[in-house]
Order: sequence, then C-alpha cells, then structure tokens
Amino acid sequence: MSVRTLPLLFLNLGGEMLYILDQRLRAQNIPGDKARKVLNDIISTMFNRKFMEELFKPQELYSKKALRTVYDRLAHASIMRLNQASMDKLYDLMTMAFKYQVLLCPRPKDVLLVTFNHLDAIKGFIQDSPTILHQVDETFQQLTETYGGLSAGEFQLIRQTLLIFFQDLHIRVSIFLKDKVQNSNGRFVLPVSGPLPWGTKVPGLIRTFNNKGEEVRKAEFKHGGSYVAAPKEGSFELYGDRVLKLGTNMYSVNRPVETHMSGASENLAAQTQESIAPNPLAKEELNLLARLIGGMEIKKPSGPEPGFRLNLFTTDEEEEQAALTRPEELSYEVINIQATQVCAGDYTSQILFPSSSYNNIELQRPCLLLSNRHVT
Repeated sequence: MSVRTLPLLFLNLGGEMLYILDQRLRAQNIPGDKARKVLNDIISTMFNRKFMEELFKPQELYSKKALRTVYDRLAHASIMRLNQASMDKLYDLMTMAFKYQVLLCPRPKDVLLVTFNHLDAIKGFIQDSPTILHQVDETFQQLTETYGGLSAGEFQLIRQTLLIFFQDLHIRVSIFLKDKVQNSNGRFVLPVSGPLPWGTKVPGLIRTFNNKGEEVRKAEFKHGGSYVAAPKEGSFELYGDRVLKLGTNMYSVNRPVETHMSGASENLAAQTQESIAPNPLAKEELNLLARLIGGMEIKKPSGPEPGFRLNLFTTDEEEEQAALTRPEELSYEVINIQATQVCAGDYTSQILFPSSSYNNIELQRPCLLLSNRHVT
C-alpha cells in the first residue's frame, strides 16, 4: 500500500463532486450568484493551505466511511444542504467515476494527468476569484513536487492502492450504461482498442535477438484490436495539453444521471455487515478525520442570505424512495463533526459515540463531536 495515495484520491473525488454539484445547480435553476457562492466556498475550503498540508503528509488510506465524512463536511461548507439520500448518490457517482478513470489510465503515471484535468476544470469554476485560483495553483505545485520524481513502480503501487480502495464497488451509473462502458452487473467494460500508452509501440510484431543483442528474426501476429500510437505525451506543467481526456467533466452536456445498486453489491452488503466489535483501525481513522477536518476552515454564512436544499434526484419523491430502498449496510450515516479549539495553543480531544464500543477513544487533535443526527 502506498502512503502517497490520499492526496490523489481526495482531489480527484473532490473534482468529480464539483462537476456533479455544478450540473445539479444548473439543472435546478439555482440563481447564478448563489451557485457561484456554493462552488467558491467549497473550493476555497477544499484547497485551504492547512488542510492541504495535512493531506499531503504520508499516510495510509482509511475506510470509505471515514473519507465520506470529510466529503459530507465539504459539501456543506456553504449555504447549500443535501439530504442523506442525495449525499449517498453524490458519493456513489464520485467514486464510480474516479474508479473508471483509474481503470482506464494507459500508464500508472497518468493518474497524475487525470488529477491535473480535474484541477484545470476546477480553475474554470473560479475564474473570477484570484485568491482561490492561487490556492489551486499552490496545490498544483505541491503535486508536482510530491509526485514529479516518482518512478514507474511507485506510480504502479499508487494505482494498485486506489484499485484496492475501489474493490467490490459495482454501482450502476446511467451515463456509463448508456455509453456501454458498464455492464448491467456494475462492472466496467475495458476497451481493447484506442490510443496506446505513451512510449509503447502498436502490438503485432515479435522480434527475436541473439546473445549479442542482434536482431535475427521478425514475426507478425494478429492482436485482435485496433490500436494507435499516442500522438504525444500529456503535459505535466501548470498550463498545457494533457492529451488524456480522463478526468474532464462528463456532465458538461446536461443529461440526467441515475445510480442503481447492482445485484452483486446488494449480495455483498448482506454478507458483509459490520461487526459490532470495535474496528482496530478506528483510532487511526479518527485521527485522520481530526487532522483533515481540523484543517478545514468552514466559514459561516454572513448576513441574512438564506440557504437552499439541492436534490440530486429528478423529484423529491425519487429521493425519498432512494432513501428507503438503499441497503442499510451501503448507506453512510451522516456524521456531524465540530472541531473546536478550547484555548489558544491548547487542543482537547474527545470522541462521543452513540455506540459504547468506541467510548473513551482519545485523539491528539481538535475535539470531534459525532452523532447520527444530520444538522441542517
């Protein structure tokens, strides 16, 4: 498992979240000023300098529920509110989109180009906010410094860590089903044609060499695909042609997006209910949350501007039905997390859980108050 995976996972999932929210804000005809405020507030929180410093520290990936808590906090960093069913759907779409991108990366290193595609698109949302643009550019610089010198083997380990994180997630997404890149069981269809990874040749030729390194024989074979050589390598600079299209906004054309649990996922949920025994990684996961969320600076809305609820479903009835039919084991409880500083330079940590199994777990970071109640 790579300890350099978390920044790539967080930034790419965050990019997908912003794509989806932007599409739904437009679909629900939210006034432009409110929509811009929501995206600006979320992006500003997401790229907060202290938050990024914690994110880029070498660390293991933790559970999907732990990360989901961070995204719930992030999605509610502005005047917008999501019901749990919509938040579940948002997280499903985020994870399946990035899983697809990781699977289709021609080279392990190209996951960095996918990340840059997300950052390029995020900058498009905040063109009129130079301060937030500077935050995103600083994160780009951190990415370049952290990943620019890694070997192909290290990138392969990062890709493998991401695939392990996404293992057994087979949620059907309407866009993928319509484009025939996902089967009805929720598994993706990997192409056997198209551009090859940069630096590789079109398959179909076998060359044999002797012990002196001289070519002595050639033989051709049919590979069964329709491959083409990559025209050029994508740019890893701040501005440039990424070439790779993975990670760009697939919601730029307005079309409805639905998610459905596959039969395999439902069976898996029935077989893998969480044990009531404490998770041995619970303390580490909560320390992660404390560090990450403690670094978030959530600005409370100033003035009398009212909030609004965003629905990721076509109607309220669909949202209510989704909440009732989603398997309980695959629905993430919404956790209210409040990080507070008791006094200057002195942090007190305490965890209060509804389950006594986790009582008295202490952290080394700001106080977290967790409950199953979603505060709107």
